[in-house]
Amino acid sequence: MMINVLVLDDDFYVGQIHCRYVNEVAGFNALEPVRDLRTARTIIAEEDVDLLLADYVLPEGNGVELIREADVDAIVLSAVADSDVVRSALRAGAMTYILKPFAAEELQDFLRRYARFRRYWDREKVSQPELERQLRSLHDVSSPGSAPATGSGSSTSGRILEALESADQPLTAMEVSEVVGTSRATAQRHLAKLAESRAVTVSLQYGSTGRPEHLYGVG
Repeated sequence: MMINVLVLDDDFYVGQIHCRYVNEVAGFNALEPVRDLRTARTIIAEEDVDLLLADYVLPEGNGVELIREADVDAIVLSAVADSDVVRSALRAGAMTYILKPFAAEELQDFLRRYARFRRYWDREKVSQPELERQLRSLHDVSSPGSAPATGSGSSTSGRILEALESADQPLTAMEVSEVVGTSRATAQRHLAKLAESRAVTVSLQYGSTGRPEHLYGVG
């Protein structure tokens, strides 16, 4: 299922850039960006918005006002570095605050972590240890699924995570290798490391004959 993102920024060019960043992440869809609070309120009320990316400084107010009143997950993207403003955004319910200017990877890393965090809420009840782990993962830039470091190994792991995140169901190592464009052995090696760090889940699929096959998923 796609995660719909609304970008609110009074600079149309900047809003378009942020939408492009969003659309480059598997599983995310950026709606047409908006430039004012009134339009943003209308879109949130009438359309399926999962995540709001709001600037702080706007012509008729600030993005924190909207975050405080809207029943939607939100983060702030702003050049305002004042500590009181940042605290007010977090108190209002912002999941994080990213200072402009920022590299695409900084926002995209958070979106990938947010996608995993969002899937956690599909369950009926939560447990304290798992909840704490999910909260740490959401804000830990070094957690599995963040932008991979340079090097072919970590880059492959990042592509594998994106493939699993965008899949409708768990995949076998062979299916992962086909999506990512690597050998089954390479996919298997990276999947094993990701499973070890608990970035992916592993289950068994039993066929009518032969050995059970491992299925890999996220969340």
